[in-house]
Amino acid sequence: MVLPRDYHGQRCSMARALEVVGERWSLLVVRDAFFGVRRFSDFSRHLGIPRAVLTDRLDRLVTEGVLERVPGPGQRSEYALTAKGIALWPVLRALTEWGDDHYAPAGPRRVFTHAGCGGDVGVDGTCARCGDAVPVGATVTAPGPGWEPPGPGADAVSHALGRPHPLLAPLP
Repeated sequence: MVLPRDYHGQRCSMARALEVVGERWSLLVVRDAFFGVRRFSDFSRHLGIPRAVLTDRLDRLVTEGVLERVPGPGQRSEYALTAKGIALWPVLRALTEWGDDHYAPAGPRRVFTHAGCGGDVGVDGTCARCGDAVPVGATVTAPGPGWEPPGPGADAVSHALGRPHPLLAPLP
């Protein structure tokens, strides 16, 4: 049986969402944007994604309003999440939790804490310590028990993510 090329004709919100973020690299690009990656070169090196594929994914995410191009240093553009993109955080957080539960025997590679009090932020976005609903911008990501330090030839993003870092804040 030949599968349709896309979900365009389906009357299903999940199918429509998959048209935007369901391709192989799309959610990883969005994940890295949450971690503070903004430059094309950093996405490319950190993900190991072919440049043509990355160009296609970034263009699609911009067209769909998940990312926006913002002025960067010099003549270069950078990419930042829009409100529509930030609304994907619960999806990424839940998918990460699922992956940690089923595919991370050493424990989660990343942990998420509340910048306000340091408590763990659960998959539902609630702080275990203070009970607050924690917005994405008040969430800090840090290496978890399953994290492995990057090797000497690793990219700058991998090294930067070895330290606690607020979500959405641009990486240095």
